[in-house]
Amino acid sequence: MELVFLLLLIVLMIWALGSGFPVAFSLPGAAILAIGAAAFFGWLIVGDASAYFAQGGPVQWLTAGVTNFRGIYWEVERDTLIAIPLFVFMGIMLQRSKIAEDLLLTMAQLFGPVPGGLGISVVFVGALLAATTGIVGATVVAMGLISLPAMMRNKYSNSLATGTIAASGTLGQIIPPSIVLIILADQLASAVDQAGTTRKALYKAATGQVSMPSEFDIVSTSAGDMFMGAFVPGLVLVGLYMAYILIYSLLRPHMAPAVHFDGKYDSRFAKRVLLILVPPLALIFVVLGSIIMGIATVNQAGAIGAVGATIMAGYRLRAGHRGAYRPALLSIASVVALALIAKIHPINVKNIHTGTDAFVLVLAIVAAGSFVFSVVWSGWRTLKIEDTLRGVMVETAKTTSLVFIILLGAAMLTAAFRGFGGEDLVKDFLTGLPGGFWVQFVIVMGVIFLLGFFLDFIEIAVVVVPIVAPILLAEPSANITAVWLGVMIGLNIQTSFLTPPFGFALFYLRGVAPKSVRTIQIYKGVVAFIGLQLLGLAIVGAMPWMVNYLPNRISLTSDTAPPPQNPKLQYCLEDYLFQQYDARGSELMAAIDKAGRLDISYLPKDWQKSTAKAFDQAAMTFDLVAGIRAAEAAVLARADAYRPLLGQVRTIQRDMRRLAVEIEEINNWISRLSSASDEEKAKLPGLEARIRELEAEKADLEAQIPESWAGQSKSMQALQNTEGKARKAYRRNVDGAYAPIGEIVAVVGATDRLEAIRGDIEALRDTVRGVEPSEAVEIFKGVEKAVGKIEGAREIRSLLSKARRAIKAKVPDPDKALDFIDKALAAHAGEMAWRTQTKTELLPGLQAYEAAIRDTIGLRQQPKLPVEQVKEIVGCLSQHRDISLYF
Repeated sequence: MELVFLLLLIVLMIWALGSGFPVAFSLPGAAILAIGAAAFFGWLIVGDASAYFAQGGPVQWLTAGVTNFRGIYWEVERDTLIAIPLFVFMGIMLQRSKIAEDLLLTMAQLFGPVPGGLGISVVFVGALLAATTGIVGATVVAMGLISLPAMMRNKYSNSLATGTIAASGTLGQIIPPSIVLIILADQLASAVDQAGTTRKALYKAATGQVSMPSEFDIVSTSAGDMFMGAFVPGLVLVGLYMAYILIYSLLRPHMAPAVHFDGKYDSRFAKRVLLILVPPLALIFVVLGSIIMGIATVNQAGAIGAVGATIMAGYRLRAGHRGAYRPALLSIASVVALALIAKIHPINVKNIHTGTDAFVLVLAIVAAGSFVFSVVWSGWRTLKIEDTLRGVMVETAKTTSLVFIILLGAAMLTAAFRGFGGEDLVKDFLTGLPGGFWVQFVIVMGVIFLLGFFLDFIEIAVVVVPIVAPILLAEPSANITAVWLGVMIGLNIQTSFLTPPFGFALFYLRGVAPKSVRTIQIYKGVVAFIGLQLLGLAIVGAMPWMVNYLPNRISLTSDTAPPPQNPKLQYCLEDYLFQQYDARGSELMAAIDKAGRLDISYLPKDWQKSTAKAFDQAAMTFDLVAGIRAAEAAVLARADAYRPLLGQVRTIQRDMRRLAVEIEEINNWISRLSSASDEEKAKLPGLEARIRELEAEKADLEAQIPESWAGQSKSMQALQNTEGKARKAYRRNVDGAYAPIGEIVAVVGATDRLEAIRGDIEALRDTVRGVEPSEAVEIFKGVEKAVGKIEGAREIRSLLSKARRAIKAKVPDPDKALDFIDKALAAHAGEMAWRTQTKTELLPGLQAYEAAIRDTIGLRQQPKLPVEQVKEIVGCLSQHRDISLYF
């Protein structure tokens, strides 16, 4: 019966959407009606409202809806969607301020003399508007009103002209900042959690181990990652569009002729181009650059974009009037002043100690106030000129409300789909397909493409993605990243704006195109660009580094970069290091041998022991690497023959699990019949017979598992365990080889600071005798803090802490405190004795050795990867690695 109500849910949704009912109400309405019908008939027939639900019941569905509602509007952690109204505001403000018109006219004059130049200029401006506005409707309408008449006057083919305009307008869906990417990031965040749970269950079922290694975890994505991941694919699409128009115009010049500019390409023209082109480019750089460099989050970047768009609109709406650029110039001057002040002197309101600090703070306040004034000034202009600001605010509110209502409705629909077992059906269908992940992926992409003919991008993103994304992300054979999947879906969804009959870009263009342009010509024009979008989709699918490189590069070079010991980095890090050992092995061995001959006899005994052991461990590194390679080669030698058997057995086991779930569901049904009517109890024999059939099927499947499976599986796990142990041994070894050396270099390097602190320690003797206990305690804390910052001075600090506690006691004991101070001074003298000698005689040799092994043997111990190593490792991380042998 669950399938009946699942079908009802789908039919209701299709009927509502097909009849033109608003999407925001079609999705939740279909869910409410289907859930209500299932609950009513379950209560009427069986006496249980949850009887016809595969998972939970109406109460659980309502709870899920409330949870989703809270997640969108109240959870502080889920703030991704805050960026939507900010970027929408930025886009509409730029469109209303006629900056798009200026760009189109100027770029047409610049590119016109090139074959197909008008078409190329439309694509170029479409890319710029995509990176600044991201509003498809506004972009298509603006280009349709301005560029289409010009292209038609210059004998451009109607099909080529309309196809170029419609396709260029849709670039805003993939070139960041994009609302689609923000929504996909939000949906994929939940999908990653579900996929991670599924993958852990697969690992447990395959290995029997409760804990899955962290390196096999699925990495989540964010709106910032999606922006960076979509940047290169967006440029690929722009390049494909331009190349197509150029080649088309060369092959058929009469269909896209060159258009000569009547004016002169002189300094005045260059000045006009720069004045029109630089502000949008600057806004793109500020918005995306702030995200790339880690200066701002996506939400903060959205706010920057909204403010920047307001400032640009402030001067554009006053174009031709005196003082039009004054607010913009004031804002630029204020930002430059703030940057210079911050660079020359730190600004900290809580750390004002000198007159200079106060003066700098006043200057910063004046600069910030000037910037705020310039923004208010620009905003006042947009409000008073053509009531632009009010119109932008109203449109922003409408668009944002539409998106959020659809999100809530889609969450209700998805919860109902899961409640009726639809997600399990989709999962069983996809995982049951022969060919593994790529067959599943192609089918999902095909379904999304076909849905694009009838559904809007938001509907696809919020209805389809939560269902299929967890299934694709959990598959270990492909081990794809969430950002790659999101960008691939985003590229696919982009076609929904061009595919007849419901492509929104086609509607927008039809609304502004002259009657001489027939609808069939618009449809013919977009066909080639749909093909180019699919070609771009194939290129990005075959080259995942196009998506993964930038997010990985930015992540590893940011201030919050994961340390080199992060489990996700180990495979690629070791692959890089092993190549370095091959290339620099003799150099490293020479450095290790030279360090081993250093005289360390005057070091403290514990330091002598750890240093000598570190030298020995460094020399062992190469043998351990050879052991890893041998173990890895043994696994790879068995992999080709083992993988088909693994796939066969996992398929059988999956089918067995599905039967087990069905048996459990029937048993639950039988348990509910105990309180049902006699008519319902009459079904009991049939249900029991069905259980016996399913158990027989399960036994037949189990019998199909090859007899050799147990032995081969055990053998492969043994090989994998050997490789895992070899890698762990290597990691412990290199950590032990570098950590003591790095520590002793840091300790000896702090000798001068330790010597300088002795006077402060000696002064504590006078503090004990001549200062009130409460004040003395604070003085002790200050000295302790200073000592604590000196490497290797832990013992001295401990003794000072004991002295402080003697002063702080209910009955202060000055003599005891003085005794601990004397011990601290003695410890200080002892430290200085060996540190001074080491600094003179041993430190240069240790520093040279530490520098020699820092970027190889000692790389795991660094706080973050150096930029040079990031460049080498990020290429490996950007490729998808098959880990199915471990599952």
